[in-house]
Amino acid sequence: MGRLVISILLALALAKPALAGAWLREKGSAFTALSVTAHRTGEGTYYHKSSVYAEWGMAPWLTLGLDANERQDFNGHALVFARLPVADLGAAGRLAAEFGLGTRHRQMDWRTTYKATLSWGKGFAAGRGEGWIALDAAVEFPSAEDRIRKLDLTAGLSSGRRFDPLLQIETSRIRGRATYWSATPSLMIRSRGVRAVWLLGVEHNSAFPRPGLKLALWREF
Repeated sequence: MGRLVISILLALALAKPALAGAWLREKGSAFTALSVTAHRTGEGTYYHKSSVYAEWGMAPWLTLGLDANERQDFNGHALVFARLPVADLGAAGRLAAEFGLGTRHRQMDWRTTYKATLSWGKGFAAGRGEGWIALDAAVEFPSAEDRIRKLDLTAGLSSGRRFDPLLQIETSRIRGRATYWSATPSLMIRSRGVRAVWLLGVEHNSAFPRPGLKLALWREF
């Protein structure tokens, strides 16, 4: 299960986007996202990664969640997190902080990991609907020596139509290694009669010369 994202265009200025760390869930509401991405390697085989993400509004000022991913048994992580509001900046957007605790592995080497995230988000008016943009800056500590820095940009459009665009970009850096990046333009397809969105995207990243296909399902409860 995994990630590196720019998501562009998604929620109303006064509403909460489906995926944006600066917004909290309403009390008692929940959101889940399941995704799988497959890349074809130069040898003709396929490499896949999958992710599970969930949020639940425990209180107006507290959102709890789960973030887990796995990259074909090579590496992955699972963290539980708490999100708290930091500041409402009015027209300039809003800030929230997130604190996570869990485990990360590289093959059979498992380590406790800690994560801290500061998120900024802002709604905006677009020509074909309302949109939002979010920026998440995070630091993760899988050990006392290692540190993973992450910067993700997410934006989207929520027009009320059945189809809307979405762009996701993620970057991460570990000391002594090259910066990893991915960019995934996607099409959101809303299901009629249920609060569900199918996501079909094409992921480009620094690890593979060929783009991969991403399929995801988002649900709100």
